[in-house]
Parts: sequence; structure tokens; C-alpha cells
Amino acid sequence: MKKLILVRHAKSDWPEETEDFDRPLADKGLKDAMNMSRFMKSNDISIDHFVSSPAVRALNTCKIFNQTYQLNVSTEEQLYNPSERNFESVIYDLDDSVSSVALFSHNNGISNFANSISEDIFHFPTCGVAGFEIDCNSWSEFDGAKKKLLFFYEPGKI
Repeated sequence: MKKLILVRHAKSDWPEETEDFDRPLADKGLKDAMNMSRFMKSNDISIDHFVSSPAVRALNTCKIFNQTYQLNVSTEEQLYNPSERNFESVIYDLDDSVSSVALFSHNNGISNFANSISEDIFHFPTCGVAGFEIDCNSWSEFDGAKKKLLFFYEPGKI
């Protein structure tokens, strides 16, 4: 069994003269990311590896989660403005020694991908987190594997 956790970046700001890629987290986003990461850790949600979009708001969300988890972090360009295929490509590239991974990304891609692998309808709020159990031994088996929703957390409801 593998576990896939999808995390939408926390609430961001959009200062004037700032490109989309460089948008920082808002104060609410900083707080939500810290609260969500602590909530997940205190509920024994284990994660082996973090993979983040390199965009500032996603990577900073990941770094805040990593203050709680202290894992190896990698960035993947394909998680910025992602399509469903981009997520699959990142998943197929994971090492099989990773049992549980969290991917930090953006809407609409993250909501569309979650909906493509689950019968539950998702619209991820900022810093929303969904966890799935993937019935496979190798990430290369992801596409054909049975997927089960384990949890869906929203920052305003934890």
C-alpha cells in the first residue's frame, strides 16, 4: 500500500508588481499551514517525502509543513499550473522506497486531479489536504490501482 497526500498551497497574497510564480503567503496562509501541519502530525499522519511546486506560495507552504515533519523536500516544475497528467508523471517518478508522499500544488489542477482519482467531489480551499490509500506496491502501478479516500481536511474545520 502507498499513501498519496495532496496539499493545496496556503492562502497567498498578490502584491502589486509581483508575478504569479513569486506570490508570497498571506499572514492567514502562514497560520493555516502551521495549524494544518501540526494537526496532521498530531493525528499520526505519516509522510516520508514532500514534493512541491517551485512557486513561492507552494514551496513556502511545504517549508512550513516541513518545520513539523522534517523530511527531504524536492521541487517539481510539473506541479506548477498542473494538469492531471502532470501529477501522474510526478507520481510515476517516485522511488518505491517512498511509502507516503505529499504533493504541494495549485488549483484548478489539484482539485481536478483529486476528482479524477476519487468519487468524492472536491474543491480544495487554500491549505486543503486530501489523503488517499493507493493499493499498489510500486508507484508505477498507480494508474490501475484501487484508490480510497482516507481524509479531507480544510483549515477552517480542524
